[in-house]
Amino acid sequence: MTATADRLDLRLSVEDKNRLRRAAELHGLPVATFVREAALREAETTIAHPPKARRGSLAARLRGRATARMGTDEIMKLTRGA
Repeated sequence: MTATADRLDLRLSVEDKNRLRRAAELHGLPVATFVREAALREAETTIAHPPKARRGSLAARLRGRATARMGTDEIMKLTRGA
């Protein structure tokens, strides 16, 4: 196990913290270890299979326009979803 070099603070409801505590107990792990391992698994899955841009998202509206000359007004319309 490597030494920790950084912290991540979370704000959780009492119910969420109790759920995490119970799940960690079932795995026989400290809560911090359980949360870290679960978060890293989810991160690896997301990196391996990135979510597609939502329809209507800024990325979707800008797709295919990178080579087009766009004025500031046109860019502002796209970023505002107009």
